[in-house]
Amino acid sequence: MSNVFVYGTLKKGQPNHHYMIDGTKGRGQYCGSGITAEKYPLVVAGMYNIPFLLQKPGSGHPVSGEIYNVDSQLLQFLDKFEGCPEVYQRKQVKIRMLEWEASDKVLGVQPDADGMLLCFVYCTNTYDSKWLDLPYCSNYDAFGKFGHPIYVPRSNR
Repeated sequence: MSNVFVYGTLKKGQPNHHYMIDGTKGRGQYCGSGITAEKYPLVVAGMYNIPFLLQKPGSGHPVSGEIYNVDSQLLQFLDKFEGCPEVYQRKQVKIRMLEWEASDKVLGVQPDADGMLLCFVYCTNTYDSKWLDLPYCSNYDAFGKFGHPIYVPRSNR
């Protein structure tokens, strides 16, 4: 089992969240919410208004999202879904827990004494340099909240 931090369309209430919980692509369990310990530029880019966490730690904002504990089957699906390693790269980052809902006895994992948890996140170092000039976000919503353009689902591309 692996911890994965999601910040975009895989969060609760977002268009691709069903992959995280419906069991058809593997098993995932919601653990809680958190923010990246480091700042990152989170931008909405491309013709489909997709969220991208740019691999440029130290700039941008702490990014909010959700932590899931996933099995190897779901992790493998997420790698394909995210275009890893061509579009996104999966790396481990420290996440500061804001809310922890998981049963530690079931998962066998919990934040450390400082409230930190090491999680996989999908970020990219293969982006257009112009994306660094886009507005940086700390939170993402596919439906246009927070001033973002509306996400275009894969079925409409």
